[in-house]
Amino acid sequence: MPRLSSVQRLLGELVARPSINPTFLEDRPDLTGEERVAEFLEEMAKTKGIEVRRQPVLPGRKNLIARISPSGKAKHRVMLTPHLDVVPAPEKDFTPRVRQGKMYGRGTCDTKGSVAAFFSAFLELAQKCTRPRETEILFVGLVDEEFGQAGSRMLAQKGPKGDLAIAGEPTGLQVVTAHKGNLWIQLKTSGKSAHGSTPQHGKNAIDAMAPILEFLFGDYPKDLGQRTHPLLGSPTVSVGKIRGGSQPNVVPNECVIDLDRRTIPGETETSVKQELVKAFKERRIPLPEFSKSRSVPCPPLDTDPDLPLVQSFLRAANRRKSKGVPYFTDASPIATGGTPALVFGPGNIAQAHSANEWVEMEQVDRAYSIVSKFLHSLP
Repeated sequence: MPRLSSVQRLLGELVARPSINPTFLEDRPDLTGEERVAEFLEEMAKTKGIEVRRQPVLPGRKNLIARISPSGKAKHRVMLTPHLDVVPAPEKDFTPRVRQGKMYGRGTCDTKGSVAAFFSAFLELAQKCTRPRETEILFVGLVDEEFGQAGSRMLAQKGPKGDLAIAGEPTGLQVVTAHKGNLWIQLKTSGKSAHGSTPQHGKNAIDAMAPILEFLFGDYPKDLGQRTHPLLGSPTVSVGKIRGGSQPNVVPNECVIDLDRRTIPGETETSVKQELVKAFKERRIPLPEFSKSRSVPCPPLDTDPDLPLVQSFLRAANRRKSKGVPYFTDASPIATGGTPALVFGPGNIAQAHSANEWVEMEQVDRAYSIVSKFLHSLP
């Protein structure tokens, strides 16, 4: 085992504490839930004299909120907000492995690398004799990012709010101020069942879906390509699921498709439905039944990169400009609640949820240095 930095050792400790989102794996309490990670971080914070409290979110699942008060009167608040849950993996993936400058294991990239970097910078600041005069610093370990973002939505609803939140995700140390929203739409066409030998006596629901699919694979992506965002490019649509019929010799009476529609700022659930209805009517396509297949809103993120605190973070990261990404994060619910948010962290998003997840350990150390530099720059 090569010699590891303190940040890298912390990452290994975090990976070794399984925290699979219990929504995905209900019958393995030894592998699921964020609590064992939250308790470990809470104990570390308390040994340094840091004030810690818990925010109830879901049964048995609570956000962890640790606080460093300023040396004077608090006028500003910055929040470090990585999530603690991971997606499912075999039990062996919770034994961290180090090879050729990389640490392998579930959560190394998404997003315990960020947790280790952020929390190490937070602890380091708490132990310094000098701390920001006017800025309160919170470390908020969020639950449920991988499913419904219940942790960040509770933070947005109940507070505390701040002047900036930094959501930890694998951005390759790029500073992200915009990401696409995520809208799941279900479309259903109905027909009439009949025997397959006499299809003329029925009405085929799959046939009714055919012109809709033709539009979704043809003209619609071209239409979406006409609108752009400077950091995010164009919105997209993907038909991710289709279901229709029961067996070959029965005319299907129902066909259902599920769309993944990635939105850019300016688009809403209402506007997307309206444009689809308009397009179907223009093409004389009978309107399908619309429904949402996601229970929570997932709007895009579009934080002003010229905000003073965002500019301070860009300087700490030695970046001239912020970036945009296509995936959804906790930053959006937090920003919707009134706290400007950006996304930052070590690792490549291509490794997130992968079968052999890893992160470059040097990036984890650099993320720690960047966050630490930013925290020390605060007024």
